[in-house]
Amino acid sequence: MNNTSPADRSTSGQAGAALLSTALAALLALAPAAPAGAAQPEKAPMQTDIAPSRLSAKQQAIGPIAAFASTGDLVRLASALDSGLDAGLSVGDCKEILVQMYAYAGFPRSLNALGVLMKTVDTRKRRGINDPEGDGPGPVPVGDALLAAGTANQTKLTGAPVKGPVFDFAPAIDQYLKTHLFGDIFARNNLDWQSRELATVAALAAMNGVEPQLLSHVRVSLYQGLTPPQLRQFADVLAERVGHEAAARARAALDQLSPANQ
Repeated sequence: MNNTSPADRSTSGQAGAALLSTALAALLALAPAAPAGAAQPEKAPMQTDIAPSRLSAKQQAIGPIAAFASTGDLVRLASALDSGLDAGLSVGDCKEILVQMYAYAGFPRSLNALGVLMKTVDTRKRRGINDPEGDGPGPVPVGDALLAAGTANQTKLTGAPVKGPVFDFAPAIDQYLKTHLFGDIFARNNLDWQSRELATVAALAAMNGVEPQLLSHVRVSLYQGLTPPQLRQFADVLAERVGHEAAARARAALDQLSPANQ
């Protein structure tokens, strides 16, 4: 905890999140095509490993939660969280999704969303529903080990080492991405990477003007083992539970990578 004012933290959080999201988009856009057989994250995803065509109820529930958190629609977020917990997401799963949202929507919206989660869990307790907390993260490296872990996670996520002129131009952002986003966040193994990518796709699809970043994350989702039918189903979920504009953006991105008639 630091001694800055809430206003200072809000302003710096929004600026930092915007820089982080822009740099991550550049990073993913520079990533080469994923080779077959690359390493997968240690935590098992919320689905089977045999070319599934349908998302689980828990995976579907991630979309509205991330979308409403990223756009600041707290009323609909409360309903989405309630439905997600009913679908089997743990409290810890929801926390991880909402904490991750700060990298794409800023600290203020992430903090507000976590406040809604607190109220939702309390309300459910008063109704006699005791939701499971879920697993906590394993140990997260520190110091030089964190940079090494983040670099390895970055490579596993995109399929190859990522380099580019933007990182030569601003080396600091390359280190921040490796140590913080891919280190601190992606080293937290209590939410699998497929679920993290679904959350990111939903958040970006719900926003206007971030189509390049959305395309990059749909590409990463496919590389991480989500199938085109699953992502089309995810777009259908967005259409039904979030809005047709978000669904259209998600479908447009997927069509660029995996046309519907193929």
